[in-house]
Amino acid sequence: MKFGGTSVADPERIARVARLVAAEARKGHQIAVVVSAMAGKTNELVAWTDAAGSPAQGVELCDDEYDVVVASGEQVTAGLLALTLRSQGLNARSWLGWQIPIIADDAHGRARIEAVEADALGAAIDGGQIAVIAGFQGVTRDGRIATLGRGGSDTSAVAVAAALKAIRCDIYTDVDGVYTTDPRIEQRARRLAKISYEEMLEMASLGAKVLQTRSVELAMSQHVAVRVLSSFVEPDDMSEHTGTIVCDEEEIVEKRIVSGVAYSRDEAKISLLGLPDHPGVSSKIFSKLGDANVNVDMIVQSRARTSETANMTFTVGKRDAGRAMELIRSVQAEVGFEDAEVDEDVAKVSVIGVGMRSHTGVAKTMFGALADKGVNIQVISTSEIKISVLIEAAYTELAVRALHAAYGLDQIG
Repeated sequence: MKFGGTSVADPERIARVARLVAAEARKGHQIAVVVSAMAGKTNELVAWTDAAGSPAQGVELCDDEYDVVVASGEQVTAGLLALTLRSQGLNARSWLGWQIPIIADDAHGRARIEAVEADALGAAIDGGQIAVIAGFQGVTRDGRIATLGRGGSDTSAVAVAAALKAIRCDIYTDVDGVYTTDPRIEQRARRLAKISYEEMLEMASLGAKVLQTRSVELAMSQHVAVRVLSSFVEPDDMSEHTGTIVCDEEEIVEKRIVSGVAYSRDEAKISLLGLPDHPGVSSKIFSKLGDANVNVDMIVQSRARTSETANMTFTVGKRDAGRAMELIRSVQAEVGFEDAEVDEDVAKVSVIGVGMRSHTGVAKTMFGALADKGVNIQVISTSEIKISVLIEAAYTELAVRALHAAYGLDQIG
C-alpha cells in the first residue's frame, strides 16, 4: 500500500490512512506500507537547501547533503503512521531506505534503484509486523542517503512489492483511478477498470500525473500488478473492483482502440531556420543538448526555400527552454544555421491505445476532429500505440474534449 503526500497531509489524514491499513490487516493480509512526505513538505525542504547552498553566501550546494535534508519528510510521515497504528493496537514499525536496505546509485536527487535487499523486511512482515516504509529514498553502496527524484515514492513502492513478491501494489492517491482523460477538463471522462502497462507508461510520460513514469517502467519489467485508487474512500466502501488495475495487456479481455487522451502544457517548441542540409548537423545539435541532460521529444525537419538548407523543429520541457536556447546559440557559428526561435505558448495532446496496433483510421479520426474545431497542428509524432500533436496552448481543452468525443471514450464503462 502506498500513500502520496495529499493522503498524509496532516494528522487527520494519517489517521484515515491508518484505518485503511487496519482494514487490510483485519482481512488477514500481510502488509507493507510506503509513504510520501506530507503535501508541500518536500518543496519546503528543497527551498531550505537552496538557501543553504546559495552562491551569495559562498556555499556550494552538495548533492548528497541535499538528499539528507529532503529525505527527512518521508521519515517523519513513516514514524507518525507507525505511531498511529500502534495506538490502535497494531504491530507496526517504520523502516527507512537504508534500514531495508534499498540500494540506489549515487546520482543524488535522481538516483535509480539497483536492488532491494528485503530479507529482513520480509521476515518482519512474516512475523506479523506492518512495515511502514519511507518512500523516495535509498542508500548508496558507500552508505549515503540518495533520493529518487519527484514521484519517487511510487517507484519505491513498486520496487518493494517486487522484492516481496507481493500480490499487488496499491497506489492510493487523490483520485479514484485512471480516467480516459482529465475529469477537470472533460466531465464525461470515465474511469478505466484496467489499463495496460504500455498505455499507462505513455499516459504518464505524456502528462497524466496519476503515476510516476519510472514506477510504471519498473512494474512492467517486474510484472507487478498495480492498482490506483483513492485514499479518501472509507474502508467499508472498498472492494476488489475499486480503482484501476495496471496490468499486462493479455489480462484485458476487451481491447479498446483508444484508451485515453493525455495532454501536457509543459512544452516549448524550438525552431532552427536555415540549417545546412548535410550529414552530422543534427548530431552536433542533439549531442550538445544530450550532454546537458536536456530531453528532446518531438522532432520534425523540412526543406527550406533556400537550396541545401532545412528547417528543424523540436520540443523540450518548458523549464529547459532557456538553457536549450543558450546551448543552441553556443554552436550556431559551428553549425551554421541562420536563426533560432522558441515558442512556449504550445501544448502537446495525445491519444493512446494498444488497439492502434491492429486498427486503421486512428490518425484520420484525430486529424478530422481537430480540423472540425479549427485547431491547427504544428508538429506530429507517433509510436506504435500513440499519436501526439503539438498545438497552440489556447486550444488545449477544446482539443482534449473533441478527441474524447471522437473516439467515444465517454461511452466506456
